[in-house]
Parts: sequence; structure tokens; C-alpha cells
Amino acid sequence: MRLIALARSFCARPTLPETTGPLQFRCFQPDFAPRDPDAKPKKYKYPAFYDPYGPRPPPSDKIIQLAERIAALAPEERCQLGPTLGERLRLPKLQPISTEGLDLGSQGGPAGASKAEEKKVEKTAFDVKLEKFDTAAKIKVIKEVRTFTSLGLKEAKDLVEKVPCVLKQGVTKEEANDIIEKIKTAGGVAVME
Repeated sequence: MRLIALARSFCARPTLPETTGPLQFRCFQPDFAPRDPDAKPKKYKYPAFYDPYGPRPPPSDKIIQLAERIAALAPEERCQLGPTLGERLRLPKLQPISTEGLDLGSQGGPAGASKAEEKKVEKTAFDVKLEKFDTAAKIKVIKEVRTFTSLGLKEAKDLVEKVPCVLKQGVTKEEANDIIEKIKTAGGVAVME
């Protein structure tokens, strides 16, 4: 009896091409011709330089004459050319880019600012870093961290458990001292960087 049921189950299943459809593998296609193993790869001619806008027409005679006249100007007059064209064409003025916080190395700043000048600049933004805390006062420290950050309970707990960690960045000196005092009264040790 089992043998008959087993034979019927085999007969009831569709054959492989009905299940998978036409075979997709390239070797099984009727028009497949294998690649010649001795064939050399195709060589493409690349342009000497890449121009994303494609070929351009040569400049007109008027533009060439203008370029020659600009090249003939004295260097002082050429320096005035850019700002004058900007005013005439009503181009927006470029805003200076702040390099504060970037390490520009020895070439940074106008003519390489000396270290004495760098020390004169007072720091205005400070970071408050939690160094350690008493394990008995962990809950109090977490509550204090939540008061001056916009973190939830879980995030504040995770932050406090990653000691030493930065609690708040870019605060004023007074605000940083206030945060340090609050952490100290809660049972933790915080420093200003």
C-alpha cells in the first residue's frame, strides 16, 4: 500500500522544466557559442583628458582679442578685474569659510600664524567630561545628566556607564562650571576640557 502511495506522489509532481521554466543558464541556450580562449581583450581609445561637457567650439575672435587685452594688462590692473566684474555682473559675494577647529598644519592661516598668537586666543566653548562617579550615587548622577541633556533615561544611563565620556559639548565657561558643581553634589567627578 505504501509503495503505491509513494509511486503516486512521484507521478503527481510536475517535471523539472515545468517547475523551473526555461533554463536560464547561458550554456543551455540553443544559440550559445563559447568564447575563444585565445582571443585578446578589446582595446579602447581613451581621450587624453576627460571633458564632461563634450567637445566645444573654438572661441570667437572677439573672445580671443579680449583675452589678449587682459593678458597685456599690468598685474595691479589684473587684480582689480575680478571684483569689478563681480560688481558689474551682480554676482553674490563669497562668504569667508571658517577654519576654526580645523588642523591646517604649518601652512594654515595667513603666513603661518605663530604659536604665541594662538595661545592668546581665549577658548569660548568648553566640553564637560564625566571622569568617574560613586557606584552608590549612580542613580543621582543619571538624574543630573538628564537635567542638562535632552536624553531619555536609557540613553542617560548608557552615557554614564561609558565613563569617562563627554556629557555636553560647546558650552560656556559659566555653564560648564555649573554642570560640574551639580555632578559633584550628585556624587560624580566631572572636568572641563
